[in-house]
Amino acid sequence: MEQNINLIPPEKLGEGSPIALEVCDHEVDMYWKVALEVLETIEENNEKGEPTVMVVPYGPVGPYARIAYLVNKNRISLKNCVFINMDEYLNEDLTYIDINHPLSFRGGMERSFYSLVDEELNVLPENRIFPEPGNEGRIMEIIEKYGKLDMVFGGCGINGHYAFNEPPEADEGVSAEEFASRPTRTLKITRETRTINAFMNCGANLEAIPENCITVGMKEMLMAKKVRICMPRDWNAAALRKVLHGPVTALTPCSLFQKHPDAKVYASAVATACPVAEIRVYNK
Repeated sequence: MEQNINLIPPEKLGEGSPIALEVCDHEVDMYWKVALEVLETIEENNEKGEPTVMVVPYGPVGPYARIAYLVNKNRISLKNCVFINMDEYLNEDLTYIDINHPLSFRGGMERSFYSLVDEELNVLPENRIFPEPGNEGRIMEIIEKYGKLDMVFGGCGINGHYAFNEPPEADEGVSAEEFASRPTRTLKITRETRTINAFMNCGANLEAIPENCITVGMKEMLMAKKVRICMPRDWNAAALRKVLHGPVTALTPCSLFQKHPDAKVYASAVATACPVAEIRVYNK
């Protein structure tokens, strides 16, 4: 089955999938589209006098400068928004890495987004939420307080993870239903995720990437009215096919969104190319 999935040509991707697919010519086009969709949701709620509750990533970072630009240019208020960040790196003792650490998502959100928005329009400091070690239940409490989760958007990992909801090992026998019920929690980051993050963020220095994290769970993510998944890289190609056309399985966490009523993948053109579909074994 995996080989057949890998053989799906770019022009056939998305056909018959319960997850919508929108292919963008370039990575930057994806970021503009995500920014516009985020702001459309906020403006709709502002017009109704309702709060906007979103689970947001630190990566991909691309949408944030565009959201900030549009907010400032069009004077869109974020005062009634609650932004819950997906995840953060942890130290060995399961405390936050320092906010000034170059890999900190908390520090990154300030640098890449909050510091760019005019203060009179900005998300209130008390509504800039991160999951907290030792207070994992707070995320569900916030969602229940507002009675909704309007939207979640974020990137898909090389192994199909969303936020840091890392897939279990195949021999653990975790069902899709059990994985979908996992809430906000701390966990170990898989080696493949640490490797690709090291490649992207710190010159492939694997030792610089923390081994622990805290993440909003799939349980909360699946409560969102809208789910948006970003796949901007060439190394997303195999996961893209599994997410759209593979089985619903804990081994590919984003495949769980096949059961969501409003899930969409934004993929750049480079992410749609066919990955290697077979391995040839040569005799010595």
